[in-house]
Amino acid sequence: MAIGPKLALRQAQSLVMTPQLRQAILLLQLSNLDACSFIETELERNPLLEVGDRPDDPSGPDDIIQATGSHPGIRSAPFASGAIDEGAAFSASWRMQGRRTYDVRPAHDDGPQSGRDPNMLACPPPSLADRLAEQLRLSPFDAGDRLIGAHLITLLDEAGRLPVTNAATALSLGTTSERVERVRQAMMRFEPTGLFAHDVGECFAAQLRERGRLDPAMAALLRHLDLVARRDMRRLQAICGVDADDLADMIAELRTLSPYPGRDTDHPPAAAIVPDVLMSPAPDGDWFLELNPETTPRVVVNSALGTRITLRAGREERRFLNERLASANWLVRALQQRADTIIRVATAIMRRQDAFLEHGVGHLRPLGLRNIADAVALHESTVSRVTAHKYIATPRGIFELKYFFSTAIPGLSGDSHSAEAIRHRIRALVAAEMGDAVLSDDAIVNLLRDEGIDIARRTVAKYRDALKIPSSVQRKREKAFRA
Repeated sequence: MAIGPKLALRQAQSLVMTPQLRQAILLLQLSNLDACSFIETELERNPLLEVGDRPDDPSGPDDIIQATGSHPGIRSAPFASGAIDEGAAFSASWRMQGRRTYDVRPAHDDGPQSGRDPNMLACPPPSLADRLAEQLRLSPFDAGDRLIGAHLITLLDEAGRLPVTNAATALSLGTTSERVERVRQAMMRFEPTGLFAHDVGECFAAQLRERGRLDPAMAALLRHLDLVARRDMRRLQAICGVDADDLADMIAELRTLSPYPGRDTDHPPAAAIVPDVLMSPAPDGDWFLELNPETTPRVVVNSALGTRITLRAGREERRFLNERLASANWLVRALQQRADTIIRVATAIMRRQDAFLEHGVGHLRPLGLRNIADAVALHESTVSRVTAHKYIATPRGIFELKYFFSTAIPGLSGDSHSAEAIRHRIRALVAAEMGDAVLSDDAIVNLLRDEGIDIARRTVAKYRDALKIPSSVQRKREKAFRA
């Protein structure tokens, strides 16, 4: 057998992630708002891309191809297989068959920004550190105390606590612990009251002292907050020297205090959820799904501009324009495919959760990624990307698309139940407890099994903890105290 170098041909197949494919995958998992930000970057890089005008909203059934079977129609602006004509924007919508058994009219609200001049932007409020620095400047402190106070402001954590001891602060500043404590006590009266405390008991004490409610009984209660957490009311009555009614009033007053004054006053405003898909009832009783026209990214390819420039351009310029034109065409097609895929997946999800639309959360059906992937002929990973960070506005509220996916709990009769529906049922059973009749986890298991749900006790305990429902022992102790 001869051994030596030789030439040979071998054919193989492999999946190559081209830049265009990566871009399409990225667009698919972005929300509408994030996709608009991505488009803004592309508009700066590509002179042939322009922002498309918003298409007219579909107003009647003539604008929509009627869905039949599992292949509903999609209304979208067609585009050629080559260069896309100037002004060829896109939109996508879908008619989902299914009669409504109740009358729901979605509220049309322009939101708090309606009628407001877009140029009149509100200035951001000052941060907590800025407000504390201003109060420190107006306080009757000398220069040394102001230096200590400024250092304490920098040490505050997000809850408004001081995570370091007075001794450590004094050592770093070259002063005494007594002076640090004197400044700290004065600054605990700054607005909001309760900042600069070392623990939650001291934070509550500062707020109660401001209200004139820090009496010996309340001070004893603050020293035993662990018993409050365990709802050990009998021991608390003995420690504080009060009866049940007084203790109930004291605990009720504690609930009005802020345990995290820094977090409550210095955090960014909660971002409003903007739905990516809108679901509304059609006049004939069907459901109509469409991408939110307010946030759907729209771009067009100005091929006419490229043609005019190419006539006077050199070789390098023409090559650059051809690359930009190909990139622009690919982007528009990727956006069209993104819109098509989102609507297809959203429609498939809502078809399988039609009982939720009619009856509510308790009638959610078990649903997995594979069920939707098989229905729309896509891979599970694609369905996962489509449902990530996407919200749909239904007549029952705004929900993330992933909310409708739920694991299946087997039923005694062979059917299955949604885990989310079971959590909803557990919450309802606990809320319906009357008087001293408190349901243990075993009792909840028996009730659910009477309803045909085969569930283990540890699963009930896990769902109850996730719903932040106390155990039966804690609920019984609290009911006995209230009685």
